[in-house]
Amino acid sequence: MPDLILSEDEQMLQTMVRDFADRELIPRAREADERQEFSWENWKGMADLGLTGVGIDTKYGGSGQAGYRKVAIVAEEVARGDAGASVSVLAHLSLGTNTIYRFGNEEQKARLVPSLASGKGIAAWALTEPGSGSDAAALQTTATERDGTYFLNGSKMFITNASVAESIVVFATQDRSLGYKGISAFVVNRDSPGLTINPLHGKMGMRSSTTDEVVFQDTPVPLENRLGEEGRGFNYAMEILDSSRIIIAAQCVGIGQSALEAAVRYAQQRETFGKPIAQHQAIQFMLADMATAVHGARVVTMNAATLKDEGLPFVNEASMAKLIASEMCVDVSSKAMQVHGGIGYFQDAGVERIFRDARVTTIYEGTSEVQRLIIARQVLAQYQL
Repeated sequence: MPDLILSEDEQMLQTMVRDFADRELIPRAREADERQEFSWENWKGMADLGLTGVGIDTKYGGSGQAGYRKVAIVAEEVARGDAGASVSVLAHLSLGTNTIYRFGNEEQKARLVPSLASGKGIAAWALTEPGSGSDAAALQTTATERDGTYFLNGSKMFITNASVAESIVVFATQDRSLGYKGISAFVVNRDSPGLTINPLHGKMGMRSSTTDEVVFQDTPVPLENRLGEEGRGFNYAMEILDSSRIIIAAQCVGIGQSALEAAVRYAQQRETFGKPIAQHQAIQFMLADMATAVHGARVVTMNAATLKDEGLPFVNEASMAKLIASEMCVDVSSKAMQVHGGIGYFQDAGVERIFRDARVTTIYEGTSEVQRLIIARQVLAQYQL
């Protein structure tokens, strides 16, 4: 991130994570992708650096209070090394752990967060269902309270980390007739009775992260594991997603940066017509467009993070950042393959994996279409005639 003004602390954090990515994530990225398995080695490395608890107070086992700018720096640098590893740590931190940290009471935070923040345990976040993706309020998983215990029934789909998680934050409805006002949030322990986790296979990209179906059959959840107020779960989920979009945008910047660096390296090495292809104007123009797009996405992402850190309105800017950055990383990774030519279509070049990893970013945590709806509503409200 040399093209932004960073504080000394931010620069130190960036250097630390970038060195880790160069030393450990990048050398293992291809093997992790081919094995299509969660990498405990990567996880331990990130935990040892404190990346699993960035922004979490040290009293709960975290790395200390830090703003979204620092979390964005971590997200970018980890994704630059291995996008799959970034999915695992960001779903754990930005979604699962952060929901407990922000909306749990003191007892819940003291009981649940230290293990997660230290990386000893992993968090998952279960909102999406087979029949409800973008329309999250239409979820069908139920929570029925009997004698001080909630019993969950239903299923969740495309859940990152579920099969390796210690704690799963689950959103379920207590009264479907109330719509989104009937949804509450719960923390479900991995070893709970009636909980079945089915790993999903055949993903196009992000293969070094786990993606699972989670099924509940009268799964008991004690009253002390309900987060916040009854009926406020949907609001909590939307608040988490509003903030998390900044971090996903940063992840996209990291993927785009990785594709750009790969393209530049290859262009400087590959020769045609007696000179490196980097000296051909057609390639130079392509690299210029890629670098400009990565820089632009990084600027809007850090702007949204800065607004969030300053306590200013940021939701619209977060949606803009997620939209711009996700579509950028898909386009830039495609251009990186074009720079590589035929060799880019094969695994050995590395850009084939980057391209596959990039594609999902315009889909998860709010599709590009959802972001455009959010932005359009804000624009229409702001410029009413």
